[in-house]
Amino acid sequence: MLSRLDRIRVRSPDPTRVGWLREWSYAHRGLHGPGKIENSRSAFAAALEAGLGIECDIQRSRDDYPMVFHDWDFTRLIGRPDKTEALTAQEWRTLSYLEHEEAPIALEELLAQVAGAVPLLIEIKSKRGYDVEPSCRGVRDALKSYEGRHAVMSFDPRVSRWFRRHSPQTLQGLVMREDEKGYTQKPWQRRLALWIAQPEFIAYHIAALPSPLARGLRDRGLPVLTWTVDTPELLDRARRHADAPIVEAGGVG
Repeated sequence: MLSRLDRIRVRSPDPTRVGWLREWSYAHRGLHGPGKIENSRSAFAAALEAGLGIECDIQRSRDDYPMVFHDWDFTRLIGRPDKTEALTAQEWRTLSYLEHEEAPIALEELLAQVAGAVPLLIEIKSKRGYDVEPSCRGVRDALKSYEGRHAVMSFDPRVSRWFRRHSPQTLQGLVMREDEKGYTQKPWQRRLALWIAQPEFIAYHIAALPSPLARGLRDRGLPVLTWTVDTPELLDRARRHADAPIVEAGGVG
């Protein structure tokens, strides 16, 4: 019964839209490491040099600009406790990473840096009780004139739904995990997220693979990406059970 509902609620995507997703490995937050902070210009430059696609994270500023940053505050990477939403985009540009001279960048700056050379996976951060629509609008607006290959994705199924309704030309996907850290630990939660999102691809936690749900979606034509692949052993698992890896340095094949 549930598998029949899956087929009704989550349709097979257009293969001409999603095919390129399978052709790349993607650097998780750029190819970061010593001297190259995650989600920074230098990490993205390293990914470009290595010929990898790029995965990045999006938070938003107080004035609703999409900024390339993972955390909900600046403590870990900047050394100050402010929430990301507390500062304007201009104030973001006055910051610098701990032990680095670089500042966080806006999505539009990343788009200019990449300029279509490699594809982009843009993960929009969200959480329970969060109004994610301004983030979606900001990303859509930044992408309006961008001609390079790109896709948006999120753990929050509302993001996929928003782009399906308001920016149908944008390829959209759902990020999923099965452990206690995510919102889809239970099978019914995973199905509900899929039915709300109706994604064109999924990015599945490598620790949960192989997964009957991921395998079934893959069999129906949805590309299955997997993260975070950071060892040769996990790269081998990704190659057996997914279509493309989202990698860190130890998982670059």
